[in-house]
Amino acid sequence: MPSPSNVAATARSQLAAVASSPRAYDGPPTNARPAAVLMLFGVLDSIESGHEAMDAAVSRDLDVLLLARATTLRSHPGQVAFPGGRVDPGDADVVAAALREAREETGLDPAGVEVLGALDDIPLDYSRHLVTPIVGWWRHPSPVRVVDVAESSAVFRTPVADLLNPANRGSIVIRRGGQEYRGPGFLVPEGTGHQLVWGFTGMLLDGLFDRLGWTEPWDDLRELPLPAL
Repeated sequence: MPSPSNVAATARSQLAAVASSPRAYDGPPTNARPAAVLMLFGVLDSIESGHEAMDAAVSRDLDVLLLARATTLRSHPGQVAFPGGRVDPGDADVVAAALREAREETGLDPAGVEVLGALDDIPLDYSRHLVTPIVGWWRHPSPVRVVDVAESSAVFRTPVADLLNPANRGSIVIRRGGQEYRGPGFLVPEGTGHQLVWGFTGMLLDGLFDRLGWTEPWDDLRELPLPAL
């Protein structure tokens, strides 16, 4: 059986392999506002998943950092998200923006984050943002918390194995005006309850897990209910 350190090294190597070199910020595009999110993985604490993942690279204590947006926000209230936001004029590049936003939102120390690379830019037509997902590895973990209650209601580290567990997976279905939106959803334990991960964050996780080969067979016909805000 491989040692925990070797398992963590394998996960880090696989994450680095799917991430390209981050792109520099060279001014705002004509039709979209640049933004970045931090997808931060690592062996962060002693709270392990009860699910043994099928892929040997996913240990029970491999985690990813997430936060729940405040329910009072006008944009995506209550949704689970990665730390991140718009690129500010003072940011050197998208990496700097992602790390700054993560520090402001969760209190983490950016010096302990190893940037592995970036995933493809994702245009969000409805908000006119072009989002760069930055993939990071928590080389030297630091405490995280809710920094501003007006922005976030929770900051938590979710075991990746819980996200991969088919029992925690399903689809989010929104039917409105004769149209239907379907997207991946993850129902994961957090505190004394559960958090529903869906929307843009769910799409990012689903796509990354597929690229890594970590995805386990799950029932996409199972519908997960959206919480009432």
